[in-house]
Amino acid sequence: MQYLIKIVLSSIIIVSVSEIAKRVSWIAAIVASLPLVSILALIWLYIDTHDVQKIIALSNEIFWAVLPSLLFFAILPVLLRMGFNFPLALILSMVIMFLGYSLYVLILNYFGIKF
Repeated sequence: MQYLIKIVLSSIIIVSVSEIAKRVSWIAAIVASLPLVSILALIWLYIDTHDVQKIIALSNEIFWAVLPSLLFFAILPVLLRMGFNFPLALILSMVIMFLGYSLYVLILNYFGIKF
């Protein structure tokens, strides 16, 4: 039952953002930019484990993961404005984000930050 609640609540959030975006994109952007997935993951992890150390670890790792993920949101609109079709722009943005993550992890490791 708990697994079903997780699926339903997560689905409601995703569908809500896409429906709001049809009407008022800036409100959808604010809702989408909220760390709802992270918050839900932290809540589910706590409910499942009651392990505060796991919450601390996940929260720290989310913090370090946010920065390179911003590449996706910077690159996608640029590619679309350049005339790339949506599927190609989406794929290229994800590839660039992945490359950004890879470089980011190397840089963090160089400075002794394990990610």
